[in-house]
Amino acid sequence: MNFKKKKKISSKKSTGSPANKLRESILAFFYKHRTKKYTAFQILKKLKAKDAELLIRQLELLCEKKVLSKSSSQKYALKTSVAGSSSSSLSEGYVDLAKAGFGYVICDKGTGDIYVSQKNLLGADDGDLVSVELLQAKGRRPEGRVVKILRRARTQVVGIARFFNHHKVAFAQSGRRIYEVLIQIPEHLVVEEYDRVVIQITHYKERPKDLLKGVVIQNLGRESSIDVEMQSILADKGFPLDWNLKILDQVQKISTKIELLPGRRDIRAWDTFTIDPFDAKDFDDALSLQKNEDGIWEIGVHIADVSHYVEEGSALDLEARYRGNSVYLVDRVLPMLPEKLSNELCSLRPNEDKYCFSIVFSMDEDFKIIRHWIGKTIIHSKRRFTYEEAQEIIEGKKDNWSQTLLKLNTVAKDLRKKRMQQGAIDFDSEEIKFSLDKLGFPEKLLVKERKEANMLVEEFMLLANKYVAAYISKKQKNQLPIPFVYRIHDNPDPEKLEMFQTFAKELGILLDFSTPKRISISLNKLSELASKDPKFKVLQPLAIRAMAKAAYSTDNIGHYGLAFPDYAHFTSPIRRYADLLVHRILYANLDGVFRVDPKNLERICLHISNQERKAMEAERESDRYFQVLFMKSKVGEEFTGRVVGMSERGLFIELGETKCEGFLPYDQLGEGIGLHSSRLHAYSEQSIKKWTFGDSIRVKLEDADLDQKELVLSTSV
Repeated sequence: MNFKKKKKISSKKSTGSPANKLRESILAFFYKHRTKKYTAFQILKKLKAKDAELLIRQLELLCEKKVLSKSSSQKYALKTSVAGSSSSSLSEGYVDLAKAGFGYVICDKGTGDIYVSQKNLLGADDGDLVSVELLQAKGRRPEGRVVKILRRARTQVVGIARFFNHHKVAFAQSGRRIYEVLIQIPEHLVVEEYDRVVIQITHYKERPKDLLKGVVIQNLGRESSIDVEMQSILADKGFPLDWNLKILDQVQKISTKIELLPGRRDIRAWDTFTIDPFDAKDFDDALSLQKNEDGIWEIGVHIADVSHYVEEGSALDLEARYRGNSVYLVDRVLPMLPEKLSNELCSLRPNEDKYCFSIVFSMDEDFKIIRHWIGKTIIHSKRRFTYEEAQEIIEGKKDNWSQTLLKLNTVAKDLRKKRMQQGAIDFDSEEIKFSLDKLGFPEKLLVKERKEANMLVEEFMLLANKYVAAYISKKQKNQLPIPFVYRIHDNPDPEKLEMFQTFAKELGILLDFSTPKRISISLNKLSELASKDPKFKVLQPLAIRAMAKAAYSTDNIGHYGLAFPDYAHFTSPIRRYADLLVHRILYANLDGVFRVDPKNLERICLHISNQERKAMEAERESDRYFQVLFMKSKVGEEFTGRVVGMSERGLFIELGETKCEGFLPYDQLGEGIGLHSSRLHAYSEQSIKKWTFGDSIRVKLEDADLDQKELVLSTSV
């Protein structure tokens, strides 16, 4: 994708002349009917065109440019490469491997998930990007076989070195799966048996019985420590632990000079500020509020212009794309971009001039949006607020910025109210935050509070994301679509909703899922109940699991959870590659029409969606490790817990105010206890007693197992 061509394309050239207008209409027509062939006369009638000679000239021109093809029967059709589809039964997707050995290939738009048996995986592992051939469907699910592994997800693993008579191996664990890797140890590395090592994979399994092979690239030592555990989590998910020296050298050469460049709007005089967590170092976004010379309110959302510094196709850009996003563990951040960019050049720090990509909303006295402007700017943030400081002002503390923050909060509350009325769903799930001591050990465990200051920022970020996506969506109306990176969220699966509905009924809550509007009303009602009664909080994570997963795609199906027909990620380019792509495509389409290769863009969307999933898994593992570490000193203590999950082996219990989750085996509850076939509750065969979601139970912490990241419980006597 080369965005440098953008300046050669103007809106006048693309839509001005009758010939170009007709050509756009022809392309739009064929994109809608991409699998069909038409004669010139049929096209003339379909488009209601009056100049047949001009139409034929444009058809022939499109054939010369290899956009259209013409058959021997004088019929025109959109070329397969342009249509972004193939007559082949091959699809691309990421492998989601099950414990039993089979997997599903999560494919791009239109194909859905394809089941692949173990024998047809071709040695593909969890997270690998593969090309899969669709076989004859069995029953209701499509089935396929992997024909090619396009990119490996796991290029390195962390394992424990073991030495035998004729070979050296490392045993690596990912979740409950164990990998055995034949290893080579370079002469310059000293590795002793039982050391934990990072291994670069050199040979992958092609058959189930094969072994992985690799070279040791780093020795993490034998001692278990927080640092080693966090590095192991990142390496296990495939995230690079270090930066390539060439990339760091490239970053060091980037100019730090900030000056007003042609095409940038100078808004340094505006009252601009940031609101972020107290410990944040990368400030993606800033807000501003002012009245212009015409007396119109202008609210600005200003986003770090990362695209100014990261050249498309450079080694830095390719590395950022590979990482996909920053990864936020409890005690550290693995950034998508080197610190000079993420924490310095691109970070909207106070009292510094910065390059931004801004969207400015003009509003009337009632703060209704009457127009908006999108473009590159140079800003100067005059104040950095923490969420806590902003909240104090909202709650009445006097400050020079009080009027600005209170006005913005009023607008944000109105935006939120309208969004909820349109069917948005409010998933206000609890987040845990650790307070660490000087040595990095957890000393407190806090539940993050989502207050008005948080929602203020959230609403304006949502507004900017929505308007950016709508701009592209509107621009392509009646034209050939402009490939773009949308943040999509599909409608919930009816079967999952029905199952969740049954769970809720078990707790005495009747939910109406008869229409999409009723679904959002019911789920928001559930959030209200959960805020009043902790028993119902256990249903919120289950509700989220019943929803489809949000993802990146070129296929704009809208965002169900937010109730937005158009939505994209624009506001966090420092930590998400999707936003960087959105900035580039948006900028290339401000003054004209520019299209990238849709198939290549969709592949990138698949990749960054997969990287996002791996980052979330890493963050959850980090949370679990620190929770177990925090509870280590509390072994032997008793807690009042609540049932939040259940399996064939036992119950998952959330331990009171700590919000830590432990496992209680069924045999601790007595004999003959197991999971009911409905999976709605556990029950005793010898009595009428049962345990269901939300039930309160008294337990004792027996063990805090750091290796398994698990808290083991017993019933309190």
